[in-house]
Amino acid sequence: MTFRDALPEAVDVVVIGAGVIGIATAWFLNTRGVSVLVCEKGRVAGEQSSRNWGWIRQQGRDAAELPIVIDSINSWSSIGAEIGADVGFTRQGVLDLAENEAELERHAKWLDVAKQHQLDTRLLTGSEVDRLITDKPGQWVGGLYTPSDGRAEPFVAVPAIARAAQRLGAKIREDCAVRTIDVQAGRVAGVVTEHGRVNAQSVVCAAGAWSSLMLGNLGVDLPQLTVRATVARTVKAPDVFAGNASAGGFAFRRRADGGYTVAAYGENEHLVGADSFRYFRKFLPSLFANRKTLRLRFGDGLWSRMTPTRRWGAEDITPFEINRVLNPAPSARALAKMRAGLARRLPSLAGIEFEEAWAGMIDVTPDVVPVMDAIDGYPGLFLATGFSGHGFGIGLGAGRIMADLVQGRPSAHDLTRFRFSRFSDGSRIVPGPGL
Repeated sequence: MTFRDALPEAVDVVVIGAGVIGIATAWFLNTRGVSVLVCEKGRVAGEQSSRNWGWIRQQGRDAAELPIVIDSINSWSSIGAEIGADVGFTRQGVLDLAENEAELERHAKWLDVAKQHQLDTRLLTGSEVDRLITDKPGQWVGGLYTPSDGRAEPFVAVPAIARAAQRLGAKIREDCAVRTIDVQAGRVAGVVTEHGRVNAQSVVCAAGAWSSLMLGNLGVDLPQLTVRATVARTVKAPDVFAGNASAGGFAFRRRADGGYTVAAYGENEHLVGADSFRYFRKFLPSLFANRKTLRLRFGDGLWSRMTPTRRWGAEDITPFEINRVLNPAPSARALAKMRAGLARRLPSLAGIEFEEAWAGMIDVTPDVVPVMDAIDGYPGLFLATGFSGHGFGIGLGAGRIMADLVQGRPSAHDLTRFRFSRFSDGSRIVPGPGL
């Protein structure tokens, strides 16, 4: 089944963006009998939704995010049966390792949050870690462990949910950029795509790293920057741990295909551009909080980033058509750090071949938590973006929230932390746990 549905003349809701948030929103709306069109400028899950680590974690989340993640992980546990497809979901736990007592103490601070939500999170001793990770015992003093945390396969899961939504009647169109959001008589009336106009009562912008640009053309100011992150997958490898772990500068998780997905801490890169200066003050608290794990880069197309196209009309070729899919090159430095981490920490995997390496652009807000809200001044316009590297795991919970907002239903969660107005109402920026 392809994602080339013909454009309908009208639907109840248009979703801009076919990443995990947009597809999940469409899924929940469609199961409630709401007609939906998902417009994707590139391909379903073509950007960060297929390029992430695949972790579905509760551990270490921002306290306000956690109830939504709990809802989301429960949905992940049942979605395979609902859609009739294997998305690779399994609960094998998340383990944050500590090589000294200071690290273990920092991990332990999150236990208070876990206890408030009755999670199964606990601190492990070094010997308990050695029973879980069967490689190079004795190197860890302990770790923070949540056995109920899970994982899924991103490049499989999101398209599978999209196909299920399609079977229920949702329309999904790849290579179909939304050029403008049409506003008439003071409220949203639809969208104009590169292939024509579609009438709609509501529009959900779930455009990931492109959301600020999309809304800016409408005159809505969304502070958002992007961070490049590099990931790799290995060939089939020995089983040293069945779950997801962060371990001394790098992270790894077991994959359904018998290999590992590997990433490096401290190698996220922000490519400086005009918006870096435009939103510098708002991002300063998070830049300081993440100063040890974020690197600033000025090359790689600096001039084009300093002179972005910000306004266009419905008849113009837009930035979304010029660059269909963000596909940055992986960082050689990050890959080297991954290999060094494996050799040092997991000798059984030393020298293991990286079958594939890639990078993605993470969309980040000033406080590193998402926006899930209606946009004041534009009745019918909703925003779900800025998931700051946490989107895959929280995706199904966020999709249900957005479906509730669109339908005017009361949310099951307190969304105060995720309101759009926090960036303009004088509220203090309080960074979340980080990327």
